Amino acid sequence: MPDGDRVAHRVVATAGHVDHGKSSLIVRLTGIDPDRWAEEKRRGLTIDLGYAWCELPSGREVGFVDVPGHERFIRNMLAGVGPAPLVMFVVAADEGWKPQSEEHLEILDVLGVTSGVIALTKCDLVDLETIGLAEQEILDRLDGTMLEGAPIVQVSSLTGEGIDDLRTALDAMIDRAPFPHPSFPRLFVDRVFTIKGAGTVTTGTLTGECLTVGDEVSIEPGDRRVRIRSLQTHRRREDRACPIARVAVNLVGAERDDLGRGDVITRPGEWAPTSTFDVELRAVRGLAKSLTARGAFKVYAGAAESDARVRFLDGTRLEPDGRVFARLRTAGRLVLAVGDRVVLREAGRRATVAGGPVLDIAPGKATLAAPRLAARLAAPPEELATLLVRERGAISAADVPRLVGTEAPGSAIVGAWAVDPELRAAWERAVSAALAGFHDREPLAPGAPAGEIRGVVAERLRTAGAPTEPELVDAAIGAMIDAGTIEREAGLLRLAGHRVSFDADDVDVQRLLAAIGGENTAAPPTISELERAGVGRGVIDAAVAAGLAVRVSSDLVFVPEVVARAEALVRAATEGITVSTF
Repeated sequence: MPDGDRVAHRVVATAGHVDHGKSSLIVRLTGIDPDRWAEEKRRGLTIDLGYAWCELPSGREVGFVDVPGHERFIRNMLAGVGPAPLVMFVVAADEGWKPQSEEHLEILDVLGVTSGVIALTKCDLVDLETIGLAEQEILDRLDGTMLEGAPIVQVSSLTGEGIDDLRTALDAMIDRAPFPHPSFPRLFVDRVFTIKGAGTVTTGTLTGECLTVGDEVSIEPGDRRVRIRSLQTHRRREDRACPIARVAVNLVGAERDDLGRGDVITRPGEWAPTSTFDVELRAVRGLAKSLTARGAFKVYAGAAESDARVRFLDGTRLEPDGRVFARLRTAGRLVLAVGDRVVLREAGRRATVAGGPVLDIAPGKATLAAPRLAARLAAPPEELATLLVRERGAISAADVPRLVGTEAPGSAIVGAWAVDPELRAAWERAVSAALAGFHDREPLAPGAPAGEIRGVVAERLRTAGAPTEPELVDAAIGAMIDAGTIEREAGLLRLAGHRVSFDADDVDVQRLLAAIGGENTAAPPTISELERAGVGRGVIDAAVAAGLAVRVSSDLVFVPEVVARAEALVRAATEGITVSTF
């Protein structure tokens, strides 16, 4: 997994109102013009995502995602900000706070972005009093938001004033920012194009783990397998690209039309794309009381956008601050992890209304979901696997990392399953009690039929709401055998150390010996006939185990003397013996 020492690159998204100088500031910082399209040049505003990078005073490289500020292009802004946890928020000193400033702040707030620097641009155009008023307005606007307390740096892209201070502030922001919890690699695709002689290239923000040239990767959703031909980070070819960074990936086996914005490139089999997931929604400021599940919505996650339906979950209610647990159903599948942040926009009003963390990407029944989701919301990432196993009772161990991003704890593994320790203890108690009862009822039986005990385990699983697959039932019994709690003999199970309590003087035993001895020694009744005469099969099995009878077929037992005489007869026939004579 990546860590702070190994990772040289970080990604910072810009945010702010149109024409407040975001692109100009990035040009001053990096020397790279992020406006790629002719229309952007002509109109003087950023329409699509732009990219640039520079080296900070610490020596680390930082990439910038320059996102649009115009209301029409909010979707692209979300594609840039979504996967990036760091933000440079731009406000022009000569214009102050504007509508898109507020909407961008609302989005960053519900995304939970806490690491930010405020760049107060165009300070060369105004006097000190105006700068002071602009700073106070920013402080007022940030009050009560996730960016409250973010440093404000006065800059001028034209004169270069304050640029060094901004670089230092960006370095400090990166130092303070927590590194994302380790997870599998995801490259959030936001651009796809073709290069003559090279083929299909995608760009995006890489999170999780590293990707390496030659890797087989999957385009999700859809598990479309391709291979990495080459990698670039900041226009440098790399054999290995590590997060968090802007990465260009040249793919073998993919055509331009095979990918689009919102797709994810990752290793095969490591993610479970979903179209139904549970979240905690938090209304943007001013909408707490009016947040509703009615209406047409779009949900944004990473670089993906999809139509969505919203349902407030049963057993939950809209809190005074606009928080509520909800289930989202999207038109397309999304590659999500627990802890990802999503943004919800109402299509009719074309306004951001809410956002929040993903809590469950494979939810079950929607009823009484509040306690389960509240526990997930409060849990640190490393405890999510334990919570998932506790919720499900038992789950395939291979599914755990796909659903919560981490392996199940080793102590929970039973065969190929991850099992809640309380459920395991419950089935162990049930099996022990069932076998103890059987031994009391059938003291002469060597053990209970395995099928009967398998039924005990299955019923305990069913009662707990856990899967009842035969493989899990077998794993449960196998674990008890491995632990030395129970023993297996042929198709029978018994408590460890249990032995048949056999009394040769028992009435039933004497009845058996009388039936197969005396005049009947050479032609005793069959076992079926003995059972009809009242001699239980357990008595017969116990007599055989004690050596008082010899089983010669599935339905015949003899007294040992008969078998011994037969053996002596055969041994004495030095010239052989026919079957009829025997």
